[in-house]
Amino acid sequence: MQQSEFNDGVLEFLRESPTPFHATMKLSQRLEEAGFIRLDEASSWSLSAGNRYYLTRNDSSVIAFIYGEENICETGIAMVGAHTDSPCLKLKPNALTYKKSYIQLGVEVYGGALLHPWFDRDLSLAGRVSGLNEKGDLVHSLIDFKSAIATIPSLAIHLDRDANTAHSINAQTDIPPIVMQSEEGCSFEQILCKESGLKEVLDFELLFYDTQPPAFIGLNREFLASARLDNLLSCYVGLSAITQASTRKSALLICSDHEEVGSNSASGAAGPFLETFLKRVLPDHEAYARMIDASMMISADNAHGLHPNFEAKHDENHGPILNQGPVIKLNANQRYASNSQTVSMFKLLCKQSGVPYQSFVTRTDMGCGSTIGPITATRIGVKTLDVGLPTFAMHSIRELAGDKDAHMLYRVLKHYFF
Repeated sequence: MQQSEFNDGVLEFLRESPTPFHATMKLSQRLEEAGFIRLDEASSWSLSAGNRYYLTRNDSSVIAFIYGEENICETGIAMVGAHTDSPCLKLKPNALTYKKSYIQLGVEVYGGALLHPWFDRDLSLAGRVSGLNEKGDLVHSLIDFKSAIATIPSLAIHLDRDANTAHSINAQTDIPPIVMQSEEGCSFEQILCKESGLKEVLDFELLFYDTQPPAFIGLNREFLASARLDNLLSCYVGLSAITQASTRKSALLICSDHEEVGSNSASGAAGPFLETFLKRVLPDHEAYARMIDASMMISADNAHGLHPNFEAKHDENHGPILNQGPVIKLNANQRYASNSQTVSMFKLLCKQSGVPYQSFVTRTDMGCGSTIGPITATRIGVKTLDVGLPTFAMHSIRELAGDKDAHMLYRVLKHYFF
């Protein structure tokens, strides 16, 4: 796949994936188009070598698997991991408030969101709604308002003279979005029933998002600007690679939910989703242990690109540059799972693919984030590497990446899966 075609697909995927639920739906559709057979966790399985399979959990996490024709205990599984969730504002259960004729919706902050950029944006709402249909059956539906239905206006600088020097944000009082003006209030449940087609809404998981579409920007269009680059960009890279892989060797892509809040859920990387799947593929303990030893996991997430306005925030020898290749992420305290064994394997893959690579180590006097890499390595004992795509403004409502890096990582992972 050429870079132009790949980048067109990136824009479409980002546009149509405002929540982990929608991202998982889009991933599933692409997998089915590529010949992957859907599995149901509640059913018995009879998997055959040479076939492609996928399954989802909680509508927000997905595993794609190619059962290779070669002996899986000898070849192992070439695994790639990413996550479907991003920091955002999540609707509270009893969200509706009424103040001075303005109707607002109360929100929680999901993950480590950078809150300042959420002000003065055109926001919409999407997610999963559960309730009763006309037959009285309990169903779960995805909704997306798509149009801008809310905003969080900034306080005028005349009323906050310290806004540019010492402004802090109170997540309880400062960020409830305004959705309408009315003298009588409204029934939010009726709005959700209309949007979802349900007769009665029982519960929901709804997330606000920015309606500004993703775009390639810059004088030479060398930058990708979008919400949720962390980590839908890696999900799309992994999807593009595994849908073009052969069935000769076993390969797996897992895109998990809840990474931004610690991965501690049934559908998160710290949960049993991947381990349970692998043990159903190989229920024999001896065969399973041999397969794990022969396998490797590449945890693909974003990396902090060296910001030209804040060079001092980086170790001077480890500041990744946008559009100069994927980034190997290292940390002495195992916040990343990379070691010399897995790093050397990845460098060899890059050399064989004709792709440059970079390294990231945080400043020794600063803290370091983490990924699903160490969690997966701990959970199933597989050799693991952490890599990423260099970005600016990580966890902002609109992040920035290069136009070349994702395609370069795709080339490496395509070679890895073959």
